[in-house]
Amino acid sequence: MSTKKINRRQFLHFSAMTALSVAAAACARQAPAATEAPTQVPAAATEAPAQAPAATEAPTTAAAAEATTAPTAKPVPLYKEAPMLTDLVNAGKLPPVDSRLPKPPKLTNEMPASQLKFENGQYGGTLRTVTSVPDWDADVFVMCNEPLINTPGILGEEITGNIVKEFRVSDDQKEFTFFMRQGLRWSDGEPVTTEDVRFAVEDVLFNEELTPTFPSWLKAGNDPRGNPFKFELIDEFTFKMTFDQAYGGFPIVLAIQGWRGYTDLLKPAHYLKQFHKKYTDEAKLKPLWEAESLEDWVQLFGRKDITNWELNRKEGIGFPALYPWLLKEATQQTYTYERNPYYFKVDEAGQQLPYIDKIVSQTVPDMEMVAMKHISGEVDFARESATLVKMPLYKENEQKAGIKAVLARCHVTYTDVFLNMTFNDPVWREVTQNVKFRQALNYAIDRKEIIDAVYYGYAEPSTIISSEFNTEKAIALLEEIGLDKKDSEGFRIGPDGKTFVIPFEIQAASPDQVPVCELIVQFWNNIGIKTTMKTIDGTLWGQRNGANELQATTIWTHTPLWYMGDWGQGIWGPLWSSWFSTSGKQGEEPPQDVKDFLNLVASINRVSPEQGRQIYQDCRKIMYDKIWYFVHTEKEMQPLLFNAKLGNVSESKDAFAIASNFSAEQFFFKS
Repeated sequence: MSTKKINRRQFLHFSAMTALSVAAAACARQAPAATEAPTQVPAAATEAPAQAPAATEAPTTAAAAEATTAPTAKPVPLYKEAPMLTDLVNAGKLPPVDSRLPKPPKLTNEMPASQLKFENGQYGGTLRTVTSVPDWDADVFVMCNEPLINTPGILGEEITGNIVKEFRVSDDQKEFTFFMRQGLRWSDGEPVTTEDVRFAVEDVLFNEELTPTFPSWLKAGNDPRGNPFKFELIDEFTFKMTFDQAYGGFPIVLAIQGWRGYTDLLKPAHYLKQFHKKYTDEAKLKPLWEAESLEDWVQLFGRKDITNWELNRKEGIGFPALYPWLLKEATQQTYTYERNPYYFKVDEAGQQLPYIDKIVSQTVPDMEMVAMKHISGEVDFARESATLVKMPLYKENEQKAGIKAVLARCHVTYTDVFLNMTFNDPVWREVTQNVKFRQALNYAIDRKEIIDAVYYGYAEPSTIISSEFNTEKAIALLEEIGLDKKDSEGFRIGPDGKTFVIPFEIQAASPDQVPVCELIVQFWNNIGIKTTMKTIDGTLWGQRNGANELQATTIWTHTPLWYMGDWGQGIWGPLWSSWFSTSGKQGEEPPQDVKDFLNLVASINRVSPEQGRQIYQDCRKIMYDKIWYFVHTEKEMQPLLFNAKLGNVSESKDAFAIASNFSAEQFFFKS
């Protein structure tokens, strides 16, 4: 899944269905460099530290050292802040910076040193972004989203503290103890404590009205058949989560899987209790839900609880959060985000982040107009809205627009092709579930033409499935399985005596979706399989996918990220995937080979990272043979456009483009 947004609800559903399993690098045990301060609390003799990460806590500044040697002098602040916040402090509208930051604050480390030579930046400026999707800016979502713990560069090679200061893992990989940052505050200034975790866990996750289906990632081993974790509140800043099976992948699940933020396990209890029937009488809540045309308190709570996937939502203005920027104003065309005065990260000089004051996201539905904004210098950062097809145009206009246009690694395979093998039509199922039919279609795909025509050479033929292009083999296989008769137009007739049709319904969510699908239509028509295509909007796409009504489509999967466990199972087998993720409560029991594959994917979470990578390779071997879906190309490169004066943007070709979004609080405008 890319962050090319379908629709926030459908996208969340898609993430849950496709990200059934991740493997973790939870326990890298190399020692930190001598100049770095480890974040790990010393483990007891029976426990193994989660890792020895690079420094993620802010050092004491020189100014602070001076302050400690001159007790009679005027106190010197430990940390620095943006001028716009100093003005509010001086006006008595905001506490001083030292009292707004936790002890210790997080020392920013969003990109590994090998991929970015970090510079301490300067404050000020407005970052302009653009999106073609109403009410959703994927670039801003990634810029703002904060997990409890993080993995620099989304590589999964190192896990460090983020919102929580540090964590500890038991030797048996079952107990996970988290230590929160004392003094951390919500954006409204209220303290963040384990009461916010307890509320999120006991009053939301374990409340069957609010959470009728318990998330599989919070069950032992990320197994939908496993038992939910047990929660223990140790003190005001320490909590423990215990599973009854080994769950070595849990740290990376928290850090990156499914673009997860903190909002599942940490909620502003002081704000949300007023909408929860345990704390507020339903008689008082009823007028509130009726005023918003809702049916009950459950719907009211869902409306008021703004999760990380909904940080673009207009209703989120004023909702207590921990993001670097907060939504302050929303119109039909423009969303404005302002810095969070209580944001918990600093740089090595003790400057509170983010450096940039505001983000202004403009909605421009027409993609050609988006491109015009890119080359006219009206956009300061673009990943999601930048396209390979426009790369020559971007390069031609770099100097005039004052931008840089670079290529970086893409974290997904963009336009994977899916046939829904659980679609409710017996003939369709009979044909598509036959692996020889899928092999035939795969032989008919000309990867070279896709790479040259759509990706301008910046992609490679897939190694996940065979990339052999051989129409003779394709035709022979079709005839072998009984699709040897044709209608008057030359298209093959199915087992029911009618022309067999593959009807693609796709989103135009990215510029490559349509041209790739047009080529697939052409390739498959060429071997006598009647194939059609129409585009539908993202909302309808999500609805049809959720209702098992899509027969054929294109969408992305996270094939470059081994730990994601994303094999598109929610698209090529939505009923099977639903059965698996709900332990048989929903959906339809899959055939044994599908069941075995889903179990193998899920098993990645219960083993060491080394074993997990091997299991991933085993999954690839099965995928190669079974061709559950068509990953026709891989290693696509992705354009990254940014203001030439924007500092701390990685230009490394080894970096994932989306990782730059994650480090946006480090961006600054150079003089």
